[in-house]
Amino acid sequence: MSPVAIEPVSFALAASNPAVFAGRLGAGFARHGFAVIHDHGLDQEGIDAALADARAFFALPDAVKRQSHVPGGAGQRGYTPFGSETAKGGAIADLKEFWHVGRNLPPGHPGAVDMPPNVWPDEPARFRERETWLFTALEGMGVKLMTAISNYLDLDPAFLADAIADGNSVLRLLHYPPIAGDAAEAVRAGAHEDINAITLLLGAEEAGLEVLDRSGEWLAINPPPGALVVNIGDMLARLTNDVLPSTTHRVVNPTSDRRAAPRYSTPFFLHFRPDFLIRTLPSCVTPQRPDRYPDPITARDYLATRLREIGLK
Repeated sequence: MSPVAIEPVSFALAASNPAVFAGRLGAGFARHGFAVIHDHGLDQEGIDAALADARAFFALPDAVKRQSHVPGGAGQRGYTPFGSETAKGGAIADLKEFWHVGRNLPPGHPGAVDMPPNVWPDEPARFRERETWLFTALEGMGVKLMTAISNYLDLDPAFLADAIADGNSVLRLLHYPPIAGDAAEAVRAGAHEDINAITLLLGAEEAGLEVLDRSGEWLAINPPPGALVVNIGDMLARLTNDVLPSTTHRVVNPTSDRRAAPRYSTPFFLHFRPDFLIRTLPSCVTPQRPDRYPDPITARDYLATRLREIGLK
């Protein structure tokens, strides 16, 4: 059985026919764990500026970049050097470096226990402004998508949007450097599932992202230019008893003619608030699908466990 292609969904439907949009989005998630969204309406100039500053930062000397590394910070803020993260169960580190932007909290906010302050580099000059804008824009889109998912699951429309309010969400600026030589022992990102509720990804046009289809074959994700790729993370899969599955995916090394080219992307990991209890939704449990996750766990504890598994904590 060959993999089934992921058909893009127009976000314009969310305004013109929310029920149809929720149905198409949810059906795509139920089948693939992934969706491709075009016509998302996010400001392309803002996206391009944020990406340009990310590229400029990663082009800085290694010693300069490492000034923004937070030892013992589990990679949650600032710069994480090349070769620091390994896919769960993997033995070789991924071929990537990245920067994390988290939520800006006012002084005294109770969420500061779980969400440390952001770290900002001295250059590029507008890095903080532009990456903060991108965080805010992608979070706003995430709220709309979680509302649609609530509708698909016949929940209160605000249920999932409320669960991510003040969540421990993270914008990751990713740089996969050129691959040296004809082959690499490691891959850009080993096969893994995301930890969070949903991930919103810009920059997937460069080949490499693949999803493990239920057919058992790897399906290449080739979205239209500027499209948003969205996937279910383990937290939401657990909440829905895998009605919405968290699908294994990877970023493979490029073909020989593209090995000299770097790859950049900006996944936004949308998280539940730390004290949200991930307890299987009763509506997602049936005699044919018994509860696979009978022990509830907070988003805080789940995240801590998974960060240890991938070597960041």
